Amino acid sequence: MIINMTSSGGHSLDGMASDETRMLPFRKLKPEMGSFDCGTLNWLHQTIFENSPKFLEQLGHLMQEVGCKPELEIFDVGMVDTAKYYLKTGVLKAPCHFQLVMNAAGGMAGTVENLVYLKNQLPEGSTWSATGISRSHMPILLATLALGGHVRVGLEDNVYYSKGVLAESNAQLVRRAAAIIREAGYEVATPAEAREILGIRK
Repeated sequence: MIINMTSSGGHSLDGMASDETRMLPFRKLKPEMGSFDCGTLNWLHQTIFENSPKFLEQLGHLMQEVGCKPELEIFDVGMVDTAKYYLKTGVLKAPCHFQLVMNAAGGMAGTVENLVYLKNQLPEGSTWSATGISRSHMPILLATLALGGHVRVGLEDNVYYSKGVLAESNAQLVRRAAAIIREAGYEVATPAEAREILGIRK
């Protein structure tokens, strides 16, 4: 599998970890892939998920230094413009991989219309995937496949398998997504194929 490490460092009502603490795992472990959250937002209407320009610039250069592919987390449309800016300034390098996170409280609503709009703002040549938080999980999954994107599923985004029914595990959600992908006429990528699609170092 591909190890995709978070750069959030954890956040709570008491604040976030320091920038250096958030970057330390990348310096030490040099993962194949890691999250790069393209802006600050009011997380869950409770606290601030801070990603300052200084931190993002340092993180982008560090990821290039250690050979880590950024997963550009997009919670709102302005974050796509931020990614484009960092492409121009060399903090990020094309081709990029975008992760569209829909329906996170404090971010963009999880509608198909918003997904189409976001997808149409991405730089040419980018790869992208999407996920819908909570009730938007299935509509965003289905629309993403229809639009030619990749999908993200898991208990981090959605704890229900269906309305009122808790999911048993991540594996259960992955099995359903894989079945839908095959029914749509696609194939699920192997880890090696995923690395090739995403442009991850061997």
